[in-house]
Amino acid sequence: MPTYPERSRATPQTSPQRLAVLIDLYERNFKLLQRLIPALDLPPQKAISHTLADPPLHLQVTERDRYTLTCKLTYEFVDDQGVRNQPDLWVRIYRDACVAEALNQPNRPPWQAESDGDPWAERFLDEQWRRNLTLGKWLEYLIDNGHGFGRNEPAAAAAA
Repeated sequence: MPTYPERSRATPQTSPQRLAVLIDLYERNFKLLQRLIPALDLPPQKAISHTLADPPLHLQVTERDRYTLTCKLTYEFVDDQGVRNQPDLWVRIYRDACVAEALNQPNRPPWQAESDGDPWAERFLDEQWRRNLTLGKWLEYLIDNGHGFGRNEPAAAAAA
């Protein structure tokens, strides 16, 4: 398992190195998602995972293409204020490349770097870094605490 260095704001890493380590993180997240969702090639449209320790974990596939899959993972909290879904993590899974990236919204924002060191590109990579570290840690937590979406656990069956 690769080690991810702490990043200093004063001395940013070179872009190719940062990008390579970010892609390693995408690969790691894909492997964790395979453990959480064994039928990753064809997951159910909606599914719910239940454990004794955690709120229900909802999986919803929002987009399905030949090589990619976009889904949302969220806990469903029910309290006095009603139903809250948190965290609301969107994940794009590239099945052909065996990588998965956390998104900040359903669609990956388009941007083109103006030049080397473009501040928008740097900011995007910084945000991707944080989002994908969070996704990886949460996926580990979910797996360690017994969450999973087996091959025969669609939402309708889980609700019955």
